[in-house]
Amino acid sequence: MSAATQPPAQGADHSGGGLLPDRHPTADFFVCDIFDAAPKDDLGSMEHPIFSLSTRPDRRLLSYAHNGTQIDVIPSVKGRATIHDKDILIYCVSQLMAALNAGREVSRTLQLKAHDLLVATNRDTSGDGYTRLKDAFERLAGTRITTNMTTGGLETTRGFGLIESWEIVRRSRGGRMISVTVTLSEWLFRAVLAKSVLTLSRDYFRLRKPLERRLYELARKHCGKQASWQVSVGTLHKKSGSAAPLRVFRAALRKMIAEATLPDYTLRELPGDLIVIERLRVPRTATTTGPHLSEDAFEAARALRPGADVHALAARWRGWWEETGRPRLGNADAAFLGWVKAQR
Repeated sequence: MSAATQPPAQGADHSGGGLLPDRHPTADFFVCDIFDAAPKDDLGSMEHPIFSLSTRPDRRLLSYAHNGTQIDVIPSVKGRATIHDKDILIYCVSQLMAALNAGREVSRTLQLKAHDLLVATNRDTSGDGYTRLKDAFERLAGTRITTNMTTGGLETTRGFGLIESWEIVRRSRGGRMISVTVTLSEWLFRAVLAKSVLTLSRDYFRLRKPLERRLYELARKHCGKQASWQVSVGTLHKKSGSAAPLRVFRAALRKMIAEATLPDYTLRELPGDLIVIERLRVPRTATTTGPHLSEDAFEAARALRPGADVHALAARWRGWWEETGRPRLGNADAAFLGWVKAQR
């Protein structure tokens, strides 16, 4: 058979010119596979009280207005999404931001491992932990929001769910979850693309009480690079979204002041029913034990693990160094980088 009559090769392009067809298009989902991604939270939900602070199903309608922003939240029959349910969104936002910082393509549909999510957010990995995770997905998908909040520099009034959809794949007969797929709302994904996020302390996930978590968010959002934020108890009560009477809320604040549990921040009460939230200024050397690492080592670690929180990696390495008997190190930087490579 001559070349002129030979059948074309399978998959060949017969257009006579132009680009070859894209045989491997970009996947329509993002795989959450970044180890130790720094916790990130979106500014919109940090500023406004979208999530319930109740530990029981909260089926009340929420209507909130502040400084030109209007938010109406309608819960499902299972109740409004809680501040603890938000851990799922924080994990997703953290993974997406780490990927963007590493130059990777992202999508608002994410595929993740339930175990990784539970570990990253300091949750129980028992069977009950997986059941609670499923309940959280249902509340997130069922909670509907109408708002004119600005994200990515655009103000749009629209209604949406906190997540658009979710799917759990598990082994039959009640087996463990194999994978989870979740599609974020366009509103939240737009915030990620605009990098309208802030980094949280990893100790945020260790806060037990919903009000502690909510006040940490407000402190992180409003203090920013300032040393402190002063606010009236009445305004703080409104911004927190607490359903407790003002006097009960005030008593809870005073208990938090006494217990001093918020990571990175302290609270003080002033005359006139005012609260001052102050950012702690503790030198890194005062909180770091173990071998000293240079900034060059941190830069090299960032190159080895794009998107990872290198200071969290260093803390884990120092913990490992302690557990292995504090061996003498000829070169701490080299030992740390060797350990980082071994974790990949």
